[in-house]
Amino acid sequence: MKDSFDREINYLRLSVTDLCNLRCRYCMPKNGICKLSHEDVLRIEELLEIVKVFESLGIQKVRLTGGEPLIRRGIIELVESIAKLEGIKDLAITTNGILLKKYAKSLKDAGLNRVNISIDTLRENKFSYITRGGKLKDVLEGIEAAKKVGLSPIKLNIVLIDGFNEDEIEDFAKITLTERIDVRFIELMPIGQVRDFAIEKFINNKIVLEKIPDLIRIPNSELHSPAVYYKIPNSKGRIGFINPISCKFCDSCNKVRVTSQGKLKLCLHSNEEIDLKTPLRQGKNLRDIICEKVKNKPLSHNLEDGTCINKNMVQIGG
Repeated sequence: MKDSFDREINYLRLSVTDLCNLRCRYCMPKNGICKLSHEDVLRIEELLEIVKVFESLGIQKVRLTGGEPLIRRGIIELVESIAKLEGIKDLAITTNGILLKKYAKSLKDAGLNRVNISIDTLRENKFSYITRGGKLKDVLEGIEAAKKVGLSPIKLNIVLIDGFNEDEIEDFAKITLTERIDVRFIELMPIGQVRDFAIEKFINNKIVLEKIPDLIRIPNSELHSPAVYYKIPNSKGRIGFINPISCKFCDSCNKVRVTSQGKLKLCLHSNEEIDLKTPLRQGKNLRDIICEKVKNKPLSHNLEDGTCINKNMVQIGG
């Protein structure tokens, strides 16, 4: 499956819920979001059916997102069903890690390959502040559980926030000295109702190179990955930069997204959404719809021009 720019689309990010057990300040408004009715959200069997259609079109990599995917009832069964699909070569989850200690073994047994864990600080009081009440201990225990059962490689996602965590860059980098873990620094993106926070607190990722000048650039074995990777000499893990603002990577974009409401998004930073839920429930041919719409995938986003989308990240799928 290719778009009009001859990019092969083989990666699906599938949001299984827009609900979350945290309230991160750059992701969700203080009062949360309006809860959707049961009928508005894709059922587990519908999520699986959509993955099957995409698999038949050449999708090989699936990442389950949210909201927080581990709060979705039936998530283990969904992972198990997707993992059995012959065409899916890589199945992962992005999680805040709060429930990972509870579910890591079940996820691994069900066929999950790996996890990305969001963690923006290593200090308890700051973690509670940025998440509006979360406990850092839960995430750290989740990371240990993932390591124990072999959900690897583990990738830690750190959103850089001015005046909040730039003083912890070296602490995060030190993790890679002894652990086969990828620590990835992500530029803050202006999205939804919290766009003003993101614009005010933005930091260019080059600050990492300024703080750790001995980093060595290394090749990335993951084709189409948005991350640029470095290493501290003789370290076990890697340090990644994801720079959607200062150095966008749209030319090699190979992904599409489907929200928990069944909306196909060809670009994270576009307000355009294509309804898949209605034709799915009407028994229509989703293959034809998806193939036709993927041709319209835009060449790039325009975040650098101040263009922002209306929905919050939690409603789209991180």
